[in-house]
Formats: sequence, structure tokens, C-alpha cells
Amino acid sequence: MARKHGALLEEPRIDTERLKLDQALIEALTARLAAGSEASPDASTLALRALLAEADDVHQAAMLRALWGRIEAYGGPSLVVSGPAAQLLAADRFGLSARALADPEAALVQVTAEAHALIDVATARPWWGKLLARPELRVIAALPDDRHGLPAALRVAALPTGPTGDDRTFWVTDSRLGEARIIEALAVCGFVARALTSAGGLKLFMLAGYVQAEDGRLSAAPGALKGVIGAAPLF
Repeated sequence: MARKHGALLEEPRIDTERLKLDQALIEALTARLAAGSEASPDASTLALRALLAEADDVHQAAMLRALWGRIEAYGGPSLVVSGPAAQLLAADRFGLSARALADPEAALVQVTAEAHALIDVATARPWWGKLLARPELRVIAALPDDRHGLPAALRVAALPTGPTGDDRTFWVTDSRLGEARIIEALAVCGFVARALTSAGGLKLFMLAGYVQAEDGRLSAAPGALKGVIGAAPLF
């Protein structure tokens, strides 16, 4: 009989109870994949929040978010990514099914009813500014999507989203004022704002809460070319 370092090799034993749990997990996952994706991003957000509320700890919550992302990727629109942050975040949340493009604007062109794009916030050219001229496209998610840091990538889709109860809105302006002055002006208009990035004479800000593009208070905000380009939920 074979020996290893002077000891007899032990044949591994199958834990039948654990095997039953594993088989039940596969069956449940198969059934869930067959059920398809949620009807809308808002419905998906509310469903995920309900699951996360039942999580025992942060580790279980992280597993739920990763599993949820892969379920959505399996049955939902295809995903194009652009930028190192977007590629890393997409792999972590959705797996390795996304198609990478080097040019953010080329990724934006790919957005249709059947395809979304996840693009780095910080880029040499302000791709996000193009959304002002394309109101049919909207930011619907931002990763990371917790409240512990700033988003590094924005997800763009050809569909609108509504308020989910805990959101952040993205707003663009061509104002030449400094970021601090713009934030002060937005506060006077009734908004809590935070600067994200700037490029090509445009600045991107994040506003607390869900703000509609037609919100009249924004008419007094700094800038001639300006507007809301979408909103994203927080978890």
C-alpha cells in the first residue's frame, strides 16, 4: 500500500450531508437562471436590497452581490467595458463575460437595448459629457456602489431609471468656476454635491439623492451646457 512520509494514505471520505446541500444549491441556481433577469434595473435594485438585508455579515453580503451580478449577466443585456477600473469591477461583479474596448467613446456607441457599457469615470476625454446630447442614454449604475468611496466606473444603458430610495445622481456642467464654487452654488440651489472628475472643459459632479433631469432648481446652477445624465442606486 502506498505510503506518504511514513504514513498510510487515507482515502478521502465524502460528506453526504454537504453533498446534498451542494446539489440543492445547483438545483436552486439552475431554476433561478431559468427564471431570467428582473424586469427593470429598479426592480433588480429592490430585490438585491431585500436579499442583502437578510445577510448575516459583510462576507455573506459580498457573496450575494457577486452571485447576483453573475445571474444578471447570464440572462441580461451584454456588457461592454472600457478602462482598467471598469474591467476590474466588471470581472468582480459580473464575471468574465464582458467585452473590452480601449476607447470609451467607442464603448458608448455600443449601447443599445441589448447592450450596456461600463466605462471608467476618469478618462482623458469627457465621454460622459456626450450624454447631454443623447438623452436616450442614461447612467443607471455606478461601481463601486457602496457609500464608502467614490464611483470609479459608470454603467450606461438605453433606458430610464426611477428613484429607489437611496440613490446618487450624476450632473455635468461646462462652468469655468472652481469645483468648490460650483458645489457652493449647488448648495444654494438645494443640492449636496461632490466633484468626481473633469476633462475637456467639462466637470462631472455627484448629487445626493435622485434628481430628475427636469428639476427646475438646476436652472440656476452654474454653466451654460449642463444637465443630469442619470442616477445610480447605493447598497
